[in-house]
Amino acid sequence: MVATQVAINDRPSAVRYPRGEGRGVEMPEVGIPLEIGKGRIVREGSKIALLSFGTRLAECEKAADELAAHGLSTTIADARFMKPLDVDLVLKLAREHEILLTIEEGSIGGFGSHVMQTLADNGMLDGGLRMRSMILPDVFLDHDSPAAMYARAGLDAKGIVAKVFEALGKDFKAETVKLA
Repeated sequence: MVATQVAINDRPSAVRYPRGEGRGVEMPEVGIPLEIGKGRIVREGSKIALLSFGTRLAECEKAADELAAHGLSTTIADARFMKPLDVDLVLKLAREHEILLTIEEGSIGGFGSHVMQTLADNGMLDGGLRMRSMILPDVFLDHDSPAAMYARAGLDAKGIVAKVFEALGKDFKAETVKLA
């Protein structure tokens, strides 16, 4: 992302550095700029789509593993950019999945709202798509390790899985007991 930002010389840009460890692609010896506005599919599935923006990608992968144990095939996409948004990727995820979750460490009015507006503008909310946006809650979170704070915010793998079950209209706890 730093190489991408350095290559931008005709408009403002920003890179957000998360607290703690980040996760993404393997680091090349020399930075190669990414195609601006293009996300990537990390894992292909068919029923659930998790669209990650920011540092929650590893938690999405853990959640997808847990969802697979429940028989739910899950696509994971890394948005990489908010603006310009990868509209083609968003529409593909909406067309090919029953549930679309955006996961970000932002607030109301952020990435998820941008995705939802794009879906509305393209008529993708007129059918059976179940769209949910996972964001930081609008409450004060006591300082702690990033992992503990994300868990309290519901933005860890467990929270993501619970949100999928909520979108499916199923009780996550009851489903977990059935598997035991």
